[in-house]
Amino acid sequence: MIALSGCGKNNQQTDFKKYLGDHELVYTGAVGKVIVQPGNLEIGLKWKSSTDPSITKYIIYYNNKSDSAIININGPTDTVRAVIKGLSEYTYSFTIYSSDAKGNRSVPVEVNNAKVYGPIYASNLLNRGYDALNPYTLNDDGSLTLNFIAPDTINIKTVIKYTNAKGESAEAELLPKVNSITLPSYKLASPITYQSSFIPERGAIDVFTVSKFDSFPRIYSYVQCDKSLFKDDASLPNDVYADYGTSLSKLWDGSVGPQAYPNIFHTNDMQLPHTFTFDMGKIYDNLGRIEETGRSSDHNPVDFEVWGIADIANAATKLKSTDAGWSAEMASKGWTMLKECIRTDDGKQAVRFDITNNPVNVRYIRIRVIKTIDNSNLSNWSELTFWNKQ
Repeated sequence: MIALSGCGKNNQQTDFKKYLGDHELVYTGAVGKVIVQPGNLEIGLKWKSSTDPSITKYIIYYNNKSDSAIININGPTDTVRAVIKGLSEYTYSFTIYSSDAKGNRSVPVEVNNAKVYGPIYASNLLNRGYDALNPYTLNDDGSLTLNFIAPDTINIKTVIKYTNAKGESAEAELLPKVNSITLPSYKLASPITYQSSFIPERGAIDVFTVSKFDSFPRIYSYVQCDKSLFKDDASLPNDVYADYGTSLSKLWDGSVGPQAYPNIFHTNDMQLPHTFTFDMGKIYDNLGRIEETGRSSDHNPVDFEVWGIADIANAATKLKSTDAGWSAEMASKGWTMLKECIRTDDGKQAVRFDITNNPVNVRYIRIRVIKTIDNSNLSNWSELTFWNKQ
């Protein structure tokens, strides 16, 4: 307790008391350093309790002192904490006094720039982003690892909902200090959704959760297309043909690794770019991968396009594949370019290419060879394999 009193002659002290209502001006112990704890349309204020035993309450003023809150003290305490509710999303100033039972107050303590958060802050929150370049890894034991990027705000957690291999709904929680999480089992192609929670500042008393779940990229399994259905009866005008005693069907005979002549598809001599077409025997709704194996020696393609269409009727093009307008005519006929496959090796070993994620119905494949390893007009192939994503 701090007492303010006069000194000197008695008449001077009497005159002093006259202005104070004939009593001493008494100050209770002042509030110490105040810690601000922002919340959702509320705010927490916390400070170390004063050692002044006469204090019975603390008074908090705000909104230019038009509003107040009273914190009653019923006994000794180390810390005083107040939560003021019903506020607007705004930056406030608070004035805090301590008071004893007689109404004596401390000197005021000002708390400025105390921010209260609410729907405006919440509406701008986004779920934690996943790693777009490497979103997931399917593990050999049936588990699935999901990869996320580091959170750019004060993330608390991300809840992940999925279906496990038994078909049961499951949930996992990704903490902010790690960027990946492994789900112990997962039902392929089933949806995965996620929702993140944040605090606006360290020490906040409320957690804000993004209003909706976002969808994780679909996790596909790759099922090899049935080569027993493939046919070599879909040749179109201006296509190359199998020459030198070889066969187009060698592309799907199941051979493994680079093959030697004559166990290959060897085209006739036709200027590049040149094309060939074949039938996969059924419609696939989401081709996702292609693997190409070259010949064990030369004429291997190192740059080729893969085009697909569901129905070959009226799909023939008039222009040669060397014509600058060929691609546009292909598109006008309903063909979709699934992938341009560019190899940086000698073109011999099996190399896989992921097809652009733009699923269309495909039964017929047309390959346009742009370049071979030796710049020959002959292209040689050992095997082509396709997978459908499902």
